[in-house]
Amino acid sequence: MPIRQLPENLVNQIAAGEVVERPASVVKELVENALDAGASRITVELERGGSGLVRVRDDGLGIPQGELALSLARHATSKISSLEDLAAVGSLGFRGEALPSIASVSRFRLASATRGGQGAEVVVADGSLEGPRPVAHPSGTTVEARDLFYNVPARRKFLRADSTEYQHALRTLSRLAMSSYGTGFVLTHNRREVFSLPAAQARVEREERIARLVGADFVAHSAHVEHEGAGLRLWGWIGLPTYARTQADQQYLFVNGRMVRDRLLANAVRLGYRDVLYGGRQPAYVLYLELERSLVDVNAHPQKLELRFRDGRHVHDFVFRSVERALAATRPSSTARGSADATSLVGPAPGRSEKLDLGEPRLPATDWTDIARSVAREPPPAEAMPLGQAIAQLHGVYILAQTADGIVLVDMHAAHERVLYERLKSAVDSGTPGRQALLVPVVVEATEAEAAAVEQHAEELGAAGLVVDRIGPARLAVREVPAALAGADAAALLRDVLADLAEHASSHRIVERQNELLASLACRGAIRANRAMTLPEMNALLRDMERTERADQCNHGRPTWTRISLEELDRLFLRGR
Repeated sequence: MPIRQLPENLVNQIAAGEVVERPASVVKELVENALDAGASRITVELERGGSGLVRVRDDGLGIPQGELALSLARHATSKISSLEDLAAVGSLGFRGEALPSIASVSRFRLASATRGGQGAEVVVADGSLEGPRPVAHPSGTTVEARDLFYNVPARRKFLRADSTEYQHALRTLSRLAMSSYGTGFVLTHNRREVFSLPAAQARVEREERIARLVGADFVAHSAHVEHEGAGLRLWGWIGLPTYARTQADQQYLFVNGRMVRDRLLANAVRLGYRDVLYGGRQPAYVLYLELERSLVDVNAHPQKLELRFRDGRHVHDFVFRSVERALAATRPSSTARGSADATSLVGPAPGRSEKLDLGEPRLPATDWTDIARSVAREPPPAEAMPLGQAIAQLHGVYILAQTADGIVLVDMHAAHERVLYERLKSAVDSGTPGRQALLVPVVVEATEAEAAAVEQHAEELGAAGLVVDRIGPARLAVREVPAALAGADAAALLRDVLADLAEHASSHRIVERQNELLASLACRGAIRANRAMTLPEMNALLRDMERTERADQCNHGRPTWTRISLEELDRLFLRGR
């Protein structure tokens, strides 16, 4: 077959294969165009899950009549005009592919009017363009795409049931609504209103929108986070560890107002939860990252869902540290419901640092007699005791404490385990990690790229206690390991580090392995069930909890305490009724 120039309509249909996957793709592209036009209100109407009709109305700037036909030409756009613009894209769309692609696989209508201008419309069907012609239309734009893939049967047969396609479109519009709080959104399906969201500027209004789209439970069990530094800003909501889920179905990331699926950012957030998640559960979050536009490449994916950062390692570390810092503040407070049913995350309070001799981590002895005496001598004021005063030990497992407005129950083993674990980590972090030289170096076969990465990061690995030499083009020798991991599989440790370096240009694997050992030591050294404790000893543990980071969860992510208010007790026993 000879080489030939493809007809324009076929070119558009090929492009539609990348841009238009299903009705949700049409919703995404049209709503992003409306947002780029400065719309303050967007209405989305769907029929048959979007396969029958997707109609998007907005009150944005509108398109002049003379540009309506041009807007349906490939790579025609008002959003960029030079390579410099592409390097710092501020709009959600910029390629000029969406409208011609959608028009090539649907019965398409575009009507628009600029503010104070005359309305006009164009219609596309079977590859032919009609118009523009005058039409009554308010300021803004309306785009209709009917009978999606009616002229491409091979694509239409891959559409799912209407209910399935509707759910995809609903999730897409929900994410877009979470990316632009200054815009109101209305969604109808088969002529029935699904939701109507007013513009949300204040934090409480934004939380109401999140509650409507993600769920009230998420808002009730999440904490607001905001951190800024080094040209980056991260804000949003992170679910408390006790709200962790079995699936990653409540993880939303936005970069400069654009919804994304980015493995680097997802890994950074997950890493921030590493000390507080239970088992293989998944964190929930709605997070927004803001940075200079020129530092991120949004032109890296056909649907603009993946990004490339100029300094991915810096972004990864910033997000990781921001989430970790926020979660470190999960400790008892007088306003919290408890980690078993927490409703707020309190700010960090001055903590106590227990110092140990460095070297191989060992369990710090707990001298309950001395601690109890000090507590008895100097009882803190009531307002400084969120967990109250201990009054009893229940079944050799729980501590019962009385507060000013109710009672508190504490799992004494889980609580003591977290206290010991944080002390061990602080002791290790406060000094230079010890190294253990291997009698016989462990040789690991690697790729040349992996060997080069080890050379590049040799100083960083050495600072963490792992000394690796390159002894051949693709051979590495592990000569020293961190003293805390002297008995670990050095080859497996290095392979995990290599995988991290290839994926994220950095590795936290050594710290993770070390923390696993410390967590095990803390678990073995914590108070066991049926160990009788005196009231001063129980109060000493409560005070330690109040000073310890992440004390809302044990090392395995289980909750450590809960609160029952006096009002709830009265309601339980029908007092006052």
